[in-house]
Amino acid sequence: MIDLYTWTTPNGRKVSIALEEMGLAYAAHAIDISKDDQFAPDFLKISPNNKIPAIVDRETGLSIFESGAILIYLAKKSGKFLPDGDGYWKTMEWLMWQMGGFGPMLGQAHHFLHFAKDKAPYAEDRYAKEAQRLYRVLDTQLQGKDFITGTYTIADMAVWPWCNRFEWQRIDLADFPNVLSWYRRLAERPAVQKGFRVPKDVGPVPMP
Repeated sequence: MIDLYTWTTPNGRKVSIALEEMGLAYAAHAIDISKDDQFAPDFLKISPNNKIPAIVDRETGLSIFESGAILIYLAKKSGKFLPDGDGYWKTMEWLMWQMGGFGPMLGQAHHFLHFAKDKAPYAEDRYAKEAQRLYRVLDTQLQGKDFITGTYTIADMAVWPWCNRFEWQRIDLADFPNVLSWYRRLAERPAVQKGFRVPKDVGPVPMP
């Protein structure tokens, strides 16, 4: 059994989607970041950077924070969605791309284009342009493919929840047809639908 400490954010949804896809038993615990639950002493013991998500594997007692590390751990535990050989490294490439660029830059886009709208024109322009660039990279990678590396992996699970907030990023997915097809393909998966609603149901998956 996995204890998942999470909230309704892209990083949180990566892990709940993965747990659903992998068929691993888990219990979800809501960490309401709008109420500063992430600073509670008990949570800091398993996530010292006061960020969600984090997990505790009851079988081993191991706790893990950082969503990328969690995805790798769960993939290895379940034996699913992390190929061997060259496929392993391709998956790692795109997981690291998400962790190092797509997520952090889109997070800044959320801040300046959605929450702090019309307060910092330079920042708005910078992150809007970077969002466009990153979507072009993803669109190019998905050319002729159903999934980012050709097969469905934890890389897809990591990237998709960030695309899910395309409106906050001022992104029209119609401008990126390969991303649009891929986004819809994943959105139709029952495990993605279910994982999206963890730790609480905030309504249907946004569809372009």
